Amino acid sequence: MQIKAGEFKAKCLQLMDRVHETHERIVITKRGRAVAQLSQVAEPKPQPVIGRLRGTVTRRGSLLDE
Repeated sequence: MQIKAGEFKAKCLQLMDRVHETHERIVITKRGRAVAQLSQVAEPKPQPVIGRLRGTVTRRGSLLDE
């Protein structure tokens, strides 16, 4: 969907609700040129607590070696 900047300004909150509900992308134009877009933010997936640090620690040698 495309919308003129002036119309977007008047309907901003309604358009934000629409994007949230429908996942639709809205392109905002000014003097016929696309200048911005409104789209839903992708929510990050929660990481599990167990295994979060897997692969970040390395072991070199044995603790018992002198």
